Amino acid sequence: MEPKRLKLDKDLLGGSAPYLVLSLLDHADRYGYEIIRELAVRSENVFELKEGTLYPILHKLESKGFLTSYTAQAPTGRERKYYHITKKGRMELEEERRQWLLFRHAVEKVTGALPAGGQPEGGGANALA
Repeated sequence: MEPKRLKLDKDLLGGSAPYLVLSLLDHADRYGYEIIRELAVRSENVFELKEGTLYPILHKLESKGFLTSYTAQAPTGRERKYYHITKKGRMELEEERRQWLLFRHAVEKVTGALPAGGQPEGGGANALA
C-alpha cells in the first residue's frame, strides 16, 4: 500500500511559483510543459503546476521584463514557445532568493527548527540543506 501523499496548500505554492519558475529558467530556456515537468521532477511531485496556473505566471513575468519568449523547434520536431530569463529577471531572482532565505530562517526560528541562537538543531550549517 502506497503512503498517502500530502497536498501542498495552493496559497503557499502560489506565492512561491514565480520564484520557482525563474529558478528553473536560470539554468536553461524551457517551454511551458517542460517547466511543469521539471518542477514536478525536482520537487519529487510536491510542486505540481497546471497549465492554467503556469501560463498567467509566465505572461506576468514576461510583462515585467523578467522573461522573453521565442519560438523554436523542440527535440521532438514540434514548434514550441520557449522562455528565457533576462538580466532584469536574474536580478529579480536574486532578490527573491534573499527574501526566501530570510523568510525560511524566520519560520524555522519561530517553529523551533532553529533554536533562538540561529543554528540548526543538530548543529552545523548543513543540517537544513
